[in-house]
Amino acid sequence: MALARVVVFGGSGFIGRYVVKRLAAAGHPVRVACRDIERAKFLKPMGAVGQISRLPTNVRYPETVTDACQGMDRVVNLVGILYESGAQNFDSVQAEGAGMIAKAAADAGASKLVHLSAIGADADSASLYAQSKAAGEAAVKAAFPSATIFRPSVVFGPEDDFFNRFAGLARFAPALPLIDGGRTRMQPVYVGDVADAICKALEDEACAGETYELGGPQVMSMKEIMEYTLREAGMKRMLLRLPSAVAEIQARVLELLPKPPLTRDQLKLLAHDNVVSDGAKGLADLGIKPTPVEAVVPHYLGRYRGLQPGASPANGDA
Repeated sequence: MALARVVVFGGSGFIGRYVVKRLAAAGHPVRVACRDIERAKFLKPMGAVGQISRLPTNVRYPETVTDACQGMDRVVNLVGILYESGAQNFDSVQAEGAGMIAKAAADAGASKLVHLSAIGADADSASLYAQSKAAGEAAVKAAFPSATIFRPSVVFGPEDDFFNRFAGLARFAPALPLIDGGRTRMQPVYVGDVADAICKALEDEACAGETYELGGPQVMSMKEIMEYTLREAGMKRMLLRLPSAVAEIQARVLELLPKPPLTRDQLKLLAHDNVVSDGAKGLADLGIKPTPVEAVVPHYLGRYRGLQPGASPANGDA
């Protein structure tokens, strides 16, 4: 696409860093809108001097969102949370915040908006996370009808909080839990493919107003994911079936932690498969060949091999 000024909300996050890097490589001036601009310093070397700027932004404060969108040609919203913490709740971030960004983008005269949602977004879901994602999609469409919406399955990559989380847990635990036997199915999608899809939507008019579900080439059960993680991390651990009723009791306690590894709301999500729907538009429709798990994951799980409990992985993102 012609050079455009792009603001990326949540640009310092896991997916955001890949989007920012691609946009900068293509020559676009990029504004990173995030709550903590100090933590976004690592993005600066991805572009030329002055190409990547940072602006403190909180989607709970409309004036900061408005400021972030001013003068921008394209807007990307990657903001999301996996659990609620204080004022950072699902509705304020993923529903109201999404609508606020879409309205600010429209008011600023931006020509394109890409919004990241999630597979499973459903107003009728038992999960508050899924409900807020659905509300966010509706708010975005109401304010910016031509927005492109992406719904990825679980996203993997070197900095992920998925394969890394299980490998990290296995370093200390003699056994890993399989909630209800680990039957829930996922379709892990590579972060680079998600970033490519977002950049494609920013340049292709055919993507306007469309919704895409993003999944990789493999559908894996949670049991298969756990077994794969242990094998690539060079660990042998027991996999113990954990009834959801017991997991709920554990989650209630874990929710007291600053960064809970499991919540009751996440258990509601795990009760349903997280895979691309039949007939949904996906990566293939964008001309992107999905990257298999085995092409990427072994390269970063290998850093766990031979680690003693308490030691950190060599490149320390886990």
